[in-house]
Amino acid sequence: MDRRQGIVVRFHSNIVTVEDTLTQKRFLCALRGRFKAQNIRPIIGDIVEYTGFDDADFERTDDRNARLKGRIENIFPRRNVLDRPNIANIDQVLLVTTLKCPEVSSFIVDRFLVLAERNGLEVCLLINKIDLLDDESRELLHSMVDYYSKDYTVVLVSAKTGEGIREVASVLSGKISTLAGMSGVGKSTVLNQIDPSLGLKEGEISKQLEVGRHTTSYSELLPVANKGLVADTPGFSNLSLTHIPSDELRFCFPEFVRAGCHCYYEDCLHIEEPDCRVHEQVAEGEILPSRYENYLQMYREQADYERARPNLKYQKEKR
Repeated sequence: MDRRQGIVVRFHSNIVTVEDTLTQKRFLCALRGRFKAQNIRPIIGDIVEYTGFDDADFERTDDRNARLKGRIENIFPRRNVLDRPNIANIDQVLLVTTLKCPEVSSFIVDRFLVLAERNGLEVCLLINKIDLLDDESRELLHSMVDYYSKDYTVVLVSAKTGEGIREVASVLSGKISTLAGMSGVGKSTVLNQIDPSLGLKEGEISKQLEVGRHTTSYSELLPVANKGLVADTPGFSNLSLTHIPSDELRFCFPEFVRAGCHCYYEDCLHIEEPDCRVHEQVAEGEILPSRYENYLQMYREQADYERARPNLKYQKEKR
């Protein structure tokens, strides 16, 4: 029996929905008994091999009550894994933010970026609702673009007018993406502009993709753009950094990593150390003062968290 390759786009009640890599058709599959015996469970984004029970079973089904069409034979090693939510083999995070309605602070943006950096994920920063900006806000917009585009892809979007939507579709094409951002920034509206057939209402992405309101399990990856798949990211919503040691936060700021190579102390934390190149670049305007202040606030929060838990142990990352 021929084995085919696909990606897990839904997993619920031991039933796996697999999207075929070549045809993009979806099939309901069961797990082989050995996976259950070894307590191995697939997660959304897993690349798998599967077989149909017979050739006629390789037919598309979107009916969740339909009979099983195949069986998972093998789960390939994962390139990366996000905990909370459980999702594997992510290519990128699309961080949607706004300067107006709502006004999302740079601190929130930088926390999102730290989480993405910690997980080794590429980031595309989508600045939405640019049609609402006045002249003063546009000056801030241009400074943000100039700064963040040094390390991240930045796309300016108006989901209302359609500006930038083609660029977003291009970014999503052929990749597995997670969509992150605060409530009200227009995540659903952006996706609807790319694919109106989704018909999502604001806030509906999480409702469709979460098994329960307070869980981080996915029910499905949504197909978008040209062979792209996207998942909302409820696990990013609390923006907790408690799993990151305070002395490793600096590694989540790419510009600090570059400047840190020229600090006098190899283990410089860029807090109060002398001859710190990060301090110098802040004074010179090479590093945004607001971004450095955001780093200091995150560092202090995490240091306080650690002091309150003297027996806290981390699993250190290799660098």
